[in-house]
Amino acid sequence: MLPTQPRLETERLVLRPPRIEDFDRYAQMLADEDACRYIGGHQPRGGAWRRFLQMPGAWALQGFAMFSVIEKDSGRWVGQMGPWQPDGWPGHEIGYAFHPDAWGRGYAVESAVAAIDWAFAQLGWEEIIHCIDPENAASQKVAARLGSTLRGPGRLPAPFDEARVDIWGQTRAQWAHNRNRIA
Repeated sequence: MLPTQPRLETERLVLRPPRIEDFDRYAQMLADEDACRYIGGHQPRGGAWRRFLQMPGAWALQGFAMFSVIEKDSGRWVGQMGPWQPDGWPGHEIGYAFHPDAWGRGYAVESAVAAIDWAFAQLGWEEIIHCIDPENAASQKVAARLGSTLRGPGRLPAPFDEARVDIWGQTRAQWAHNRNRIA
């Protein structure tokens, strides 16, 4: 059991720390070439398991990590969203990844609003970033809808130092303005 168990709710979603029952759908996402193209690549189930454990570990040690995103109606895990800052990361990230069967439903923006609000209120962050592959148009659209702007190319720490990323972001003050404009 994690020391804190935040639970965020939106109209259609629940955001909470990962649980073991989330793993099968997470492994399905990482087995899908399209779904994981921009988040480190395809992983077999064993690799997905090790990667899955990063989030509960970050929750336990840092007190924050990406939330599991759960559909209220079905109880189904649809993705992950939220604060993420591994050692050497270029800033306080709000990251996201969604199972392909959840794409196109607006879940990324809906859950990001809750996660960004939580990060600013609970973690005291003064700005957030999104590290996005320059070819990932869908993620760029999510960042832009949230009011984040392209800040330029960035660099991730090893073992991701060869990955091309652009840094998108906004400050707490910009979020206070942008949040009310999200439809």
